Amino acid sequence: MKTNDMKYLRTVSLTAFLLCCVLSLIAKNSTQKVIKFGKQNELLINLNNGLFSMKVKGIEVLSDAAAAYASKGRKYSSKDYQKRKLLTSKKQDKLGQTIIYTLLSEGRDVPTMRQYFTCYPDQEFILIQLEIEGQGIASNYMAPLITHKATLNKGTDVRTLFVPFDNDTFIKYNAKPLTDKLNKSAELGAIYDNESRSGFVLGSIDHANWKTGVESAGSGKTLHQLTLFGGFSDVSVTRDSIEHGSIVNDKILSPRMFIGYFSDWRDGMEQYAKITRKLSPPYHKAWKNATPVGWNSWGVIKEHLTYNKAVAVVDFFDKEIRAFRNNDGTAYIDLDSFWDNMVPGGFSGDFSKLKDFVNYCKERNLEPGVYWAPFTDWGFRDAKDRKAEGSDYKFSEMWTKTRSGYHDLDGGRALDPTHPGTQKRIAYIIEKLKDCGFKMIKIDFLSHAAIESTHFYDSTITTGMQAYRIGMECLSDHLANSMLVYAAISPSMATAPYAHMRRIACDAWKSIEDTEYTLNSVNYGWWQTYLYDYIDADHLVFEKENQGANRARLISGLITGPVILGDDYSIQASWQEEVKRWLQLDAVKVLIKSGKAFRPIEGNTGEKTSRMFVRHEENCTYLAIFNYQKEANQISIDASRIGLSANKKYVLTELLNDEQLTLDNKLTIAFKQEGAYIYR
Repeated sequence: MKTNDMKYLRTVSLTAFLLCCVLSLIAKNSTQKVIKFGKQNELLINLNNGLFSMKVKGIEVLSDAAAAYASKGRKYSSKDYQKRKLLTSKKQDKLGQTIIYTLLSEGRDVPTMRQYFTCYPDQEFILIQLEIEGQGIASNYMAPLITHKATLNKGTDVRTLFVPFDNDTFIKYNAKPLTDKLNKSAELGAIYDNESRSGFVLGSIDHANWKTGVESAGSGKTLHQLTLFGGFSDVSVTRDSIEHGSIVNDKILSPRMFIGYFSDWRDGMEQYAKITRKLSPPYHKAWKNATPVGWNSWGVIKEHLTYNKAVAVVDFFDKEIRAFRNNDGTAYIDLDSFWDNMVPGGFSGDFSKLKDFVNYCKERNLEPGVYWAPFTDWGFRDAKDRKAEGSDYKFSEMWTKTRSGYHDLDGGRALDPTHPGTQKRIAYIIEKLKDCGFKMIKIDFLSHAAIESTHFYDSTITTGMQAYRIGMECLSDHLANSMLVYAAISPSMATAPYAHMRRIACDAWKSIEDTEYTLNSVNYGWWQTYLYDYIDADHLVFEKENQGANRARLISGLITGPVILGDDYSIQASWQEEVKRWLQLDAVKVLIKSGKAFRPIEGNTGEKTSRMFVRHEENCTYLAIFNYQKEANQISIDASRIGLSANKKYVLTELLNDEQLTLDNKLTIAFKQEGAYIYR
């Protein structure tokens, strides 16, 4: 072939190649919908393959994400469908005006799939939801997001956060380094760089039907696995011994899922909590009164609770700490488990002593509180023919069924929340407590009501979260907004519509180890302060500890929200003098007023906790500093790291001793032993 002919063919080939590239690019652009949201964010939906991506400030942080579900033993992906179209609709919701983009996917012999993308022009996140439609379909797994590529824009110290489903069995949050080992988190997850604080926050907004899981794995600053799905069941996390229940219907919806990439993951966690509360609002009336303060008997007295001890504690509040009150001028005196020591004849017996206690509190302008675990049977090892209070049903008829028999945890057996015996028992006991005049109730072991079952009494209920909703609505209906509702052991997110106040961790008492354990949950769960009216650090106990440990335990309560004491104040002790002074300081009362938790400075402590927490207010900043070591230690403060200007001088006033220091960019705080300081 002649040289000129070869040049001609090469030119034609190159032209054809370039033309193909251009046509391919045009085709790709014509099948890709670009949707702007927030300040500088884009959602990209590919109509050709059903995948979606997300850009933040022009950088693609989430790539080629699919949706998937399981039905009749088979898994389906959005990539399996052949026909797609994108629909748009405008909607006004509790967050404002929004546009919902619906990716409709259809195929032969498969359920119709709809992927909903809700984008707000002024919000830095999107909501996604998956729906499948077909005749009599069933599913126990729906994943609106599965991707094998997500990237942080910075990656010096990348963490993937484990969030527990509840606060039972002394479980801890864990800010794990990102590795190839899969991290499973319940309801909510965060993957972020601790140094820059930027990263993803992802979680479920709805908790009435599904338990949600967040799975992540990767290396460096790149994730090769990120999945957000409804249908999470794991005995070590959700407590379930069987798989998640299936939802059966002609249309099945996943939970709405929150996805955002934030310059500060802490902002994202708080945003998630606030959005969840708005879109899944309280079932009962929100708390409008002052931040609760008071006392609970489980701290020290426990099973030795008597009428005489209880009224002696009331006397202590009335005579020794009269200035320790909230802004309503009152405090709560809460009788925990074993209040039935005062009730001869059990739940069907004589409640007159309890009524005397209630009146004794009210005469001294104190609010009486009580305790109950509505979804557990503590006597299941006794005779099986025991009748439940308030009905003719036997407890054995009311037990939640699992494949291996029943669900036993913490010494109590789970009761089926949908069973009429469970519901009649709730009605009976709550009416008894209301009749006594109690104004607060601590409800406990609520996670027992969320357990997956082989079948519930109500056959229309097929998942643990559906049963939980039935049980908690029944309880709320009978309480009828008559009391402050305090949840102890409970599902973290699903309890929010039914409780004003939630204990942030499991039981804790007085040692520096108790303080560090509790603050692990504040470090990584402080954002619940925007999901509930209040979160709480559990009863604060001080007896027989040194001043440093006592300061740390009190400050752990102050930075969480309410302050609930736990010592036996029916007896006198020398250590009480210092505590009485601290509790009655005006500066402490001012701090308690807002009831909002402090946020952590660091998020890379694994199962441990940060040494510093901060709360910024309009006219000041509060800073708490902890030394968890028994020996002397020095802790450095960096003004910019705690959110202050490095170019200004600040006066730090310690609230408990009124000492002052000056912060000029950096400052070192010296500790002689374990302890804490709280500065304004």
